Amino acid sequence: MTNQKHLISIVGPTGIGKTSLSIALAQHFNTEIISADSRQFYKEMQIGTAAPTPEELNAAPHHFIHHKSVLDTYNVGDFEKDALTLLNQLFVNHNVVIMVGGSGLYVDAVTKGLDDFPQIDPTVRETLNDELTNKGLEHLQNQLKTLDTIAFNQIAMDNPHRVIRALEICIGSGQPYSSFLNKPKPKRPFKTISIGLDADRPIIYERINTRVDQMMALGLLDEVKTLQHLQHQNALNTVGYSELFKVLNGEWTLDFAVSEIKKNSRRYAKRQLTWFKKNENILWFDYKTPLENITASIAKKLAEDSI
Repeated sequence: MTNQKHLISIVGPTGIGKTSLSIALAQHFNTEIISADSRQFYKEMQIGTAAPTPEELNAAPHHFIHHKSVLDTYNVGDFEKDALTLLNQLFVNHNVVIMVGGSGLYVDAVTKGLDDFPQIDPTVRETLNDELTNKGLEHLQNQLKTLDTIAFNQIAMDNPHRVIRALEICIGSGQPYSSFLNKPKPKRPFKTISIGLDADRPIIYERINTRVDQMMALGLLDEVKTLQHLQHQNALNTVGYSELFKVLNGEWTLDFAVSEIKKNSRRYAKRQLTWFKKNENILWFDYKTPLENITASIAKKLAEDSI
């Protein structure tokens, strides 16, 4: 089947060089890039999300970069729908499209499909958000442990969004969140080739620390100042922003906040790798691998699929 359509999905930890590789591959295949980085959707968050620079955006056509405001409600289900619609359009003129991003859930939404959850009364989430504010994350974690031990042991328990989402389903449906997971999903009309970039842990951490210093030098604190009045928006409850809001609110010193951004970014990278390493189909490359080695591996996969 020579007209098989392929999505090349580039994954890996934060700061590893996914953006550069995506642009190089988009130019190699004369195609376009879909971002699956959920933080780069928001136009107000440029520096702290390491969004592509204007030069990078001009180097290849990009989609889902700065197309939303932090005031918009936009979730992984919306992204799945929008990305699949766009892919259908892009595959009219391209046999290959590039997707890049370290948000594992958003990547999986496009490549595999989301689990199908029931509609829940929005007041359930409002109550849980109030409980998070007034009683803290540990209170919610204990609730989830009682209602769904499987979910408690599987999801990122230090991520309040994930904990609230699981609790919302448990409470609103009367069924464990985990009971809705891993049901059969519709097949995608394209094949996915997943490329992972990796490095030894000390190198990843060093790159993250350097990147945070660069963000601060580029004016991250000033960017966060412009968003201080919006600090309770969900999109801004993220690394690099929540720590600096504490500085602006007089709770932390700047030096301490920067060290916390580095620490939390390293933790995030660790979680990303844990998520992606579960996928046995990812072709892993060292971050310094020459482009021609990666394109040769992709060409081999494309040839296998066309037989």
